[in-house]
Amino acid sequence: MDAATALQVGMVAGRHFIRGNHRHRVVIGKDTRLSGYLIEPALTAGFVSVGMDVILVGPMPTPAVAMLTRTLRADLGVMVSASHNPYEDNGIKLFGPDGYKLSDEVEREIEAGLRSGANVELAASNALGRAQRLNDVEGRYIEFAKATLPRGQKFSGLKVVVDCANGAAYKVAPDVLWELEADVVPIAIHPDGFNINRKCGSTHPQALQEAVVAHGAHLGIALDGDADRLVMCDETGALIDGDQLMALITERWLAEGRLKGGGLVATVMSNLGLERFVEGLGIGLYRTGVGDRYVLEKMRASGCNVGGEQSGHIILSDFATTGDGLVAALQVMAVIADTGRKASDICRRFTAVPQLLRNVRFSDGAAGGASLAHDKVKQAIAAGHQRLGKDGRLLIRPSGTEPLIRVMVEGEDSTLIADVAGAIVEALERAAA
Repeated sequence: MDAATALQVGMVAGRHFIRGNHRHRVVIGKDTRLSGYLIEPALTAGFVSVGMDVILVGPMPTPAVAMLTRTLRADLGVMVSASHNPYEDNGIKLFGPDGYKLSDEVEREIEAGLRSGANVELAASNALGRAQRLNDVEGRYIEFAKATLPRGQKFSGLKVVVDCANGAAYKVAPDVLWELEADVVPIAIHPDGFNINRKCGSTHPQALQEAVVAHGAHLGIALDGDADRLVMCDETGALIDGDQLMALITERWLAEGRLKGGGLVATVMSNLGLERFVEGLGIGLYRTGVGDRYVLEKMRASGCNVGGEQSGHIILSDFATTGDGLVAALQVMAVIADTGRKASDICRRFTAVPQLLRNVRFSDGAAGGASLAHDKVKQAIAAGHQRLGKDGRLLIRPSGTEPLIRVMVEGEDSTLIADVAGAIVEALERAAA
């Protein structure tokens, strides 16, 4: 990801979404990593060169960019972020005018344009786009987030630690909670371009857990670098993952008559305990491939309004078109505030089946893919399936964001799943040697 690539993305994507004679506009947001200062202006130049006006919103959560794309009637939305990855990485997420991520088909068309290297039709000198900063963009998102709660909902008396991962929500998340009258302890709110997700945020929640205990807080919220996912912890510092949060929200919305589609959408990574819990409520669990894109596609197809991933991407489609960590956290806080019960009492809705996650790193994604095709690896995977039988699950997949192969083993016998995972990881490591 460099300036030349970003420039080309702006030109090709911009030209793809120029339809009609109106003034076209694109919203560009970013997180706090240093390379955003390089990629944002390169994208801006690309869009301006094909005749698109650019609205720059600066560091803002990914769901805020999706929301602004809709409310500002933009033709395209762009988020410059590598989400939970370290600062060295960066990426570009694109949203259509409806605020949803682009379909695979549209992405393939844009990628084909990038690969072909063909000249993009540029705007005439008098038709170039213009760029401007949007004033009070934080205020727009703060009001949007607060409006997802019932009118008059307050969190007076709740003390909450919020870990903003030195990322995109470092301003807005503490302000939303404070305006809802919570006693807020913000951490990881001093981004310097390098410290996004560094020993903080949803992928490194130890700092959150320690802060909750140290401050005597009622609960903790940890967002990731672009704030589209979260994990939480209770007053004891014990973690609450996305599966438990989805279970709580689903149960609450079902009881209130707000749940749609007759079930919950989750991925193949979600715990078997969640599936049993949901079925116990008399509704279904619809599983998809890993990725919030696939969760959302299934939600739209089935009419469900709650879906997400164990990792903490939670999509509440009554409010948002993508995962929103802060909005999901507000729904959980509302249950705690309304019941007056401790987070440790209500945020564990089911007993999780033992599940083990292991990662095997490679120098590049191709090496990882080649290792999965290795005979010894195939044999280890087949043996794992046989040992687990019908009472366990095994999932092996390349990461979509890092040069990793992810190994998930689930079953009632902790010793067995550790043995199965160890054998597969060992085979993968030997194949890569």
